[in-house]
Amino acid sequence: MSNPEPIQNDIVVQRKKDEEPKFKLNKKKVHHFSMEHQRARAGILFATPWIIGLLLFYAYPLVSSLYFSFTNYNVISETKFIGLDNYVILFQDRLFWKSISNTLIYAAMFVPLSIIVGVSLAILLNLPIIGQGFFRTLFFLPSLLPVIALSILWQWLLNSQIGLVNYLLDLIGIAGPGWLSDPTWAKPSLVVMMLWVIGNAMLIYLAGLQDISQDYYEAAEMDGANWFWKAMHITLPLLTPVIFFNLIMGVIQALQEFTLPYALTYGTGSPAESLLFYSMHLYNNAFLYMKMGYASSMAWVLFIVIMAITLILFKTSKKWVFYQGD
Repeated sequence: MSNPEPIQNDIVVQRKKDEEPKFKLNKKKVHHFSMEHQRARAGILFATPWIIGLLLFYAYPLVSSLYFSFTNYNVISETKFIGLDNYVILFQDRLFWKSISNTLIYAAMFVPLSIIVGVSLAILLNLPIIGQGFFRTLFFLPSLLPVIALSILWQWLLNSQIGLVNYLLDLIGIAGPGWLSDPTWAKPSLVVMMLWVIGNAMLIYLAGLQDISQDYYEAAEMDGANWFWKAMHITLPLLTPVIFFNLIMGVIQALQEFTLPYALTYGTGSPAESLLFYSMHLYNNAFLYMKMGYASSMAWVLFIVIMAITLILFKTSKKWVFYQGD
């Protein structure tokens, strides 16, 4: 009779083999996964202060303003939910429509002129001339001037009685307008002031010009192209990504214009409410009349308008913005 022990041993060995995991983890992979986990944890830890700041100072005020836009919140009395009443009253407010028209007219004047002036200055300052760095610094310096100093300076320059601008116009036989005291000339005067401090946009255009490869110009010169042809068919098309960026930023800035007209008019929007911009009207309702809920609804209307215009510009950019890699 044969011994059953070898058979039993074989069965035990086979069971142990069956019980062993079919896939063994690679120690190097495990170590790699643990290192990645530690790096991710360290990254989250270092980003935690920024995340907390984002939630406290951006996300919470954003959500709160949306809620307050449906309430009668005024800091002093009890806050009550009133639904869409703020928005209904808002669209019946005469100053609301006046501030919107002032803001849109100003944006329609300032944004195209800022692009034309900024690109023209950048092209001129990109020419290889003597004193190039001096002229770049000279045109950039006004953008460093504080807004209050800027308003005081231009109030004197554009003064209808003793201003330097009207004095120079009188020398050549032209009667200068009232500028800031005339409702017709108030917004053009503000546009001139803002164009004087266009140094930041000019630097961005200048950087875009220097990013254009000289090979394009050399090839065009070999074909006999003049400076105008090169500007229209090389410089401007390849500068369109930078123009598009400044266009978006210019629209947002123009629709939120506040500091300079507020400093010029002390928040009144005079003369004849011609400089009452939307952000000024919003500020007055929030901090002068303490109508925080009403001001919150104004802020969300402005947000929707800016988002709509920005999306339209992004949709149309595919037709006129060209990239060097395309």
